Amino acid sequence: MKLKRTGTIMKIVILAIIVYAVVTLVSLRGSIAEAETDQAALQAQVDAALQENAELEYDIEHADDPEVIAGVARSKLGLVLPGEKIYYDVSE
Repeated sequence: MKLKRTGTIMKIVILAIIVYAVVTLVSLRGSIAEAETDQAALQAQVDAALQENAELEYDIEHADDPEVIAGVARSKLGLVLPGEKIYYDVSE
């Protein structure tokens, strides 16, 4: 009789360990999915920063170029050449 009770207790302990392992694995799977989503968002930010850095490096290297100066004056300062007409697209 004592051997049968020990076998039943052992089965309950093993079942509890298996349930704990399954719950832990499900929890970790959710954490991994969340971490992968965060990683993708951070990689997108890194790519955007690298692109911006490349554009800024180009602007620095060509700072004396009249076309770059005119482009900066147009885009950042809103300046235009004398006699130039600007058309705004209001359909958006």
